[in-house]
Amino acid sequence: MKRKNLLALLTFLVATAALSAQTQVIAHRGYWRAPGAAQNSIVALQRADQIKCFGSECDVLQTRDGVLVVHHDAHIGPDKILIEEADYDQIKDIVLSNGEAVPTLQQYLKELKKCKNTLLVLEIKEHSTDQKMLRATRDIVKMVNRMGLKKKVYYISFMPTICDELVRIAPKSQVAYLSNQMTPRQVKERGYTGVDFHYSQFEKNPLWVQECHELGLNVNVWTVNTEELMNQMLDLGVDFITTDYPEVLQKVIFERKLHGIF
Repeated sequence: MKRKNLLALLTFLVATAALSAQTQVIAHRGYWRAPGAAQNSIVALQRADQIKCFGSECDVLQTRDGVLVVHHDAHIGPDKILIEEADYDQIKDIVLSNGEAVPTLQQYLKELKKCKNTLLVLEIKEHSTDQKMLRATRDIVKMVNRMGLKKKVYYISFMPTICDELVRIAPKSQVAYLSNQMTPRQVKERGYTGVDFHYSQFEKNPLWVQECHELGLNVNVWTVNTEELMNQMLDLGVDFITTDYPEVLQKVIFERKLHGIF
């Protein structure tokens, strides 16, 4: 092979490796700042896919009668109805700020199937008892599997009860721990595949990123909303950054690539 061709091939391989190792963008509660969207809305998921985010994060709770809904807070609506103690009929007509009805997980997953660029980072929320958390976890995994979306859903949770159950019933799935109550080694020992810590944890423990990678753990960080913090986390080499400003993070990553900073 001629020297010029060899150099061209090596340049291509280096560039490809850099791109494959690039920190990925996760839209926090979807790209909800986009026109017509709202936090955890189906439109927010659509908008995240349209701008080619790697992932779109959402939150899931379960009603008393077993319906899985996409919503962040334990309470919902002007009357502050507690979702886990309400039947779905009591909350189904509550609308988000964009006029969209609060989506069920089934509706959300149907939309996910249409996404060409984006997977779902699904947070299973804390419920008041272990029994409720286990029921929600099992029902979520069953639905994801039934709809053929195993490879398009990553799971995250603050609750070890939930993460442990995910490892048991979905052993090939990505499961990341959200709280700061464990070290990377403890996370690895429990069989989780990654950490998803607040950025302040990595400011305090910058070597944790390297430790996680040496342990074979993925590293996600939330919620990173300024360019300064984005660059700081990119410098640490995290795998994913969760942000309310995915378009800004995409710009920061693009500009770093232009300047040869990976």
